[in-house]
Amino acid sequence: MNILVNMHLHPDQITQLEALPDVHLIDRDEFTPAMGSTIDVILAWNPTAAAIMSAPNHVRFIQTMSAGVDYLPLADLARQDVLVANASGIHGESIAESVLGYILNFTRALNAPTNRDPHNFWAASQLRHQITELPGRRALIVGAGHIGTTISHVLQQLGVRTTGVNHDGHAVAGFDQIISTATLMAQAPAADFIINILPLTDQTHHLYNDDFFQRQPGHPYFINVGRGPSVDTAALIRALKVGKVAGAALDVFEEEPLPASSPLWQAPNVQLTPHVSGTISDVATGVFKIFYPNLVSLMDHGTLAVNAVDLARGY
Repeated sequence: MNILVNMHLHPDQITQLEALPDVHLIDRDEFTPAMGSTIDVILAWNPTAAAIMSAPNHVRFIQTMSAGVDYLPLADLARQDVLVANASGIHGESIAESVLGYILNFTRALNAPTNRDPHNFWAASQLRHQITELPGRRALIVGAGHIGTTISHVLQQLGVRTTGVNHDGHAVAGFDQIISTATLMAQAPAADFIINILPLTDQTHHLYNDDFFQRQPGHPYFINVGRGPSVDTAALIRALKVGKVAGAALDVFEEEPLPASSPLWQAPNVQLTPHVSGTISDVATGVFKIFYPNLVSLMDHGTLAVNAVDLARGY
């Protein structure tokens, strides 16, 4: 079995893989186009993997480094009966920490413009009306999987009440309440923070549009650590301008990189980060904990053990 390795692995991980019967690792730096038709497994997607899949091949399994898989040619992979596993779960803690950071910036005025203005720095009365505590606040977490559950856990430790959203409203441990996507779109519950972590599918594209923002009770903060195209950017900007949304924290964008001409750069009470909330210090270890049991399961049973992607649903 030939495995194309498109990411850095630790020496002990390489040893563990090479100890499996009939496994041969091909590092991305050693790969040549002539090897494309010999590859059985691809570890981490990149342009080389895309080229392999667009030509005649017999790839059986692709392991991604990300939770989202919207960048893959899902329909083509389904036609070719390729198994795909994502890395859902390994980024949960880091994304939850980023979300908490965004929320604290909003609620404690940590990055208020006056904090860098020596003439107004001590005018604390201008900030006090913005500052609030977290106990009793309400978070609507749209996406109640691994990452959403981790975010909920972190926020609940600080007294935030959490409502999770999933496709059909089935119960999920770790939330104060669960609602369905249909309920969200019909009449979302009041929330101080709306946090998007949904994958990008046809159903979630521009889910957050003018209608969504206008129907929100109150003036929530909107946080997007899911996928940029889930948000109609123009609609969000309009909601910010009229105060329907109190502020936004955006780690992902409808167009990446975010154009220099975007009004978001100058919008008040908007936090921007360059698609980094899921960054972890040792991605190899996180991905390997998913990839190795999947590879063993593939070799033994022809199936994946964990994090198998439903190619029809896109997650």
